This record gives sequence, structure tokens and C-alpha cells, in this order.
Amino acid sequence: MTGWELAAVCVAGMVAGAINAVVGSGSLITFPTLLAIGIDPVTANVSNTIGLVPGSFTAAYGYRPELRGQRERLLRLGLASALGALAGGILLLFLDPSVFQVVVIALIALACVLVLVQPRLNRWLAERREHAHPHGGLELWFGVLAAGIYGGYFGAAQGVLLIGLLGSFLDDHLQRVNAAKNVLALIVNAVAAALFIVVADVNWLAVAGVALGAVAGGFLGARVGRRIPVPVLRGIIVCVGVAAIFVLVYG
Repeated sequence: MTGWELAAVCVAGMVAGAINAVVGSGSLITFPTLLAIGIDPVTANVSNTIGLVPGSFTAAYGYRPELRGQRERLLRLGLASALGALAGGILLLFLDPSVFQVVVIALIALACVLVLVQPRLNRWLAERREHAHPHGGLELWFGVLAAGIYGGYFGAAQGVLLIGLLGSFLDDHLQRVNAAKNVLALIVNAVAAALFIVVADVNWLAVAGVALGAVAGGFLGARVGRRIPVPVLRGIIVCVGVAAIFVLVYG
């Protein structure tokens, strides 16, 4: 990896960290960047997941005020996220790499669609919130488990999935839902990263670049991300997602 490539990875990590704190889907920035510099898809996904863990932590830490009173909820749902992440990571490691390259194209396309429809999703959630179960119930627990499997296998847009699930089943303010989403995404990334560090092929220079950028981005996203025009972020995410599909198909 050249110096310019490392700088590009750091910038991508910073943008991804900020986006993950505010919207989710930051992997649609870092993952294509790693592909573009020549890292194979599975190694890029593994290295990206590990690199984003510090940024996930700073994003969750930045939402401390909104996390007050959510400890019991997050302990319960965090178990589902951890189990799902472990299952998803195992699937990534033991399925044929060619399967990942095919599946990830569909997952990126799904992630882009989720990013585009999130405004409508949020309006729908606001309508449902009046009738939401105060604790989420088993439906939410299994939904978070499924989101964890998705996140452990390929993490892009897991934040959008989690916001949709939490907002649908919890009777709470959207900013508190977003704070909980950041914690659950951190758990997914951390568990998957721990698995990958032990048994997967990791590009540690790529991890370092993503991590350095993601720490700064996660902090900035939690602090000032609410002021960034979200439609602009969505447009960037979708454009990069389309570029990722192009790289995977024609790269």
C-alpha cells in the first residue's frame, strides 16, 4: 500500500465513522476504497470490520446523554447482537469466497435501497411509535439477532436496519433509538472483529488506516453530525455503493 493509498483509506475511515454515528452505512465508503486499492473482497471486509471498531466506540460514547436509562434494554439486545455477529462472521469465513463476492453485490444494493428509503421509513416509524411495545419483546430480540448476522457477514447499512427495528418496536425518541443503534453496532463489529483477528486473513495496514480515520469521524459525527445535511450523506453513500458494485463486477 502506497502512502497515497493509506491516506485515502484514512479519509474514507473518517467519513465512514461520521456517517455511522449519524446515519449508518459507513462501510459503503470504506469497503469500496479497500477494493479500489487492490485488496480482495473477503480480506477487505474483514479488515474494514476490525478498523471500524474504534470509530463505533467513539460514536457510542458521544451519545452518552441519550443512553441514560437504556442499560437493561441494551444488555438484553446486546446478547442478540453478539450471537448474531458470531454467526455472521462464521458464515463469512467458511462459505466459499466466490459466494461472498456474489452475495455482497446484492447486500450492497440492498444497503443503498435502505439508505434511500430511510426518510420514508422514519416517517412510518413515527406513526407506529404511538403503538410500540415499551420493551420490544421477542420480536425485536430476534430481529436484532438477524441484523447481527447480517452485520457479522457484511456490515454495510446494519445501522439502518437497527434503527428500523428499534424504532418499530420501542416507544422512545429517535435520538435515543440512534444512540442504542450505535451501541448494538459496536457490539456486532467488536464480536466479529475478535473472531476475525483470531482466524481470518487481515490486512493490518488497512485496519490501521480505517481505524485512525474512524476514531476522528465517529467523534465528529456524534458531536456535529446532526448538523450535516443528511440528504447529502445519502447521496454520497449511494454513489459509492454503486461504485463498489462496479468494482466487484468489473474489477
